[in-house]
Amino acid sequence: MKNTVIFIHGMFQNPKSWENWIKFFKARDYECIAPAWPMHDGEPADLRSFPPEDLGGLELQSIVNLMEDIATSAGEKPIVIGHSVGGLIAQLLVNRGFAKMGIAINSVAPNAMLTLDWGFMKNSALIANPFKGDDPFVMDPESFHSSFTNTLSAGESDALWSKYAVNDSRNVLRDCMGEDGELDVESTHAPLLFIGGSEDQIIPPSLNQKNAEAYTDEESITEFKEFPARGHAICIQPGWEEVAEYVATWLSKNEKFAHQPAESFK
Repeated sequence: MKNTVIFIHGMFQNPKSWENWIKFFKARDYECIAPAWPMHDGEPADLRSFPPEDLGGLELQSIVNLMEDIATSAGEKPIVIGHSVGGLIAQLLVNRGFAKMGIAINSVAPNAMLTLDWGFMKNSALIANPFKGDDPFVMDPESFHSSFTNTLSAGESDALWSKYAVNDSRNVLRDCMGEDGELDVESTHAPLLFIGGSEDQIIPPSLNQKNAEAYTDEESITEFKEFPARGHAICIQPGWEEVAEYVATWLSKNEKFAHQPAESFK
């Protein structure tokens, strides 16, 4: 039976952001599923021009519930690969036993884990701003370049914005900082890989590493890998192939541990 991978996008993206990864993993004989969050299905340009009426009210738990249902219906436990908020959701699915391996890329951290990094503080405050209520956050080309694609030229960034960027609910990030974003970092868990981009202005690599090191079960596999010259858009910017290849190699290496009891992991 083929391994199934569920790709979970983050805020300001939708399933289209995984199109290259899906081709890459299908060529390696994986079944690939890239579900849209509620109100995130369609072409990004259309979603920007005609934002769903209730987008600002979207909450994290609704997304998690959907992903749990999809993981359950996949048959054998799937592999989950998530970016940003999708990385936190991947951690939640692993923590709750819905996945046999997890990859968290530039992941929002659980348990209200923070860092004093200026980019993290600035972007988190802008998005979660409580004075904006349920008004969606509009991801314009300038914001996208400064926060997602800061390692690229303005022209390269604008092309990626046009192809992949969407607006999003501020409540999703707010919920990540509350009880819906909490999980048990002390329990036995399936193999987890954390990936960070060295130049990420939203989730700095130091927070990725802090997140990975928060998992304390010595019998479970938890690893961290940092890629140089990558921003938050690590999955769509040039050089994504190197990241995908590293993930594929890591999954192959740890496949033998995915079905074994935790005491056999190491």
